[in-house]
Amino acid sequence: MVRVDGSGNGSSLVRVRGLDKKYQRGSEEIHVLQGLNLDVDRGDFVAFMGPSGSGKTTLLNLLGGLDLPTRGTITVAGDEITHLSGGKLTTWRARHVGFIFQMYNLIPVLTAFQNVELPLLLTRLSKSERKQHVETALQVVGLGDRMHHYPRQLSGGQEQRVAIARAIVADPTFLLCDEPTGDLDRKSADEIMDLIDRLVAEHGKTVLLVTHDPVAAARAHTLLHLDKGVLVEAHRAGSTAGGRN
Repeated sequence: MVRVDGSGNGSSLVRVRGLDKKYQRGSEEIHVLQGLNLDVDRGDFVAFMGPSGSGKTTLLNLLGGLDLPTRGTITVAGDEITHLSGGKLTTWRARHVGFIFQMYNLIPVLTAFQNVELPLLLTRLSKSERKQHVETALQVVGLGDRMHHYPRQLSGGQEQRVAIARAIVADPTFLLCDEPTGDLDRKSADEIMDLIDRLVAEHGKTVLLVTHDPVAAARAHTLLHLDKGVLVEAHRAGSTAGGRN
């Protein structure tokens, strides 16, 4: 269940309280997020929509520990991350967060297998354990037969599948998706959303998705709207294409 009124009882996987983010641009102070409260339970699939500049990507960056708030707290799986030092935050992020972006951010000189393996090189897993994890992740995204291909040998949809495999290979606590279908045609975008649906339904993943695409947003269990840094609307997404009613 997703709540935006601060009424969560503390058992939520993600708990945000009084979240503010502002930047200084010359003499002007810009408030990107203002007083956000948010509770997301384990296994939820949440989509954020809103106009450009409404704070959607900023919110994802804060939830993923890529940025720090001006005020407020973020707690994920019991860890209050807003005051962690840089090194501890990096360790936390590697363990708990899987990032999926609009641009796939694959390294062109590495194979699909090697790209997916990258996050595991920071762990204590042995080479054989890493191989097992990578092969499993690529099988989950339907690319077990493409693991030795380079990005240039893959379609855009396949590249995004490799990026998703990289995001899930370390079994993160939750996935943060920033416009994951924004660079794809409709068919490929629908296939990526089918995959994200399966990660939620079959693998119990918690997903927070930023998108401008209403078709993609309709897949989510809950749709939240951001306007000028404020959550102004929340409702169940009544999707006929995989959404949970």
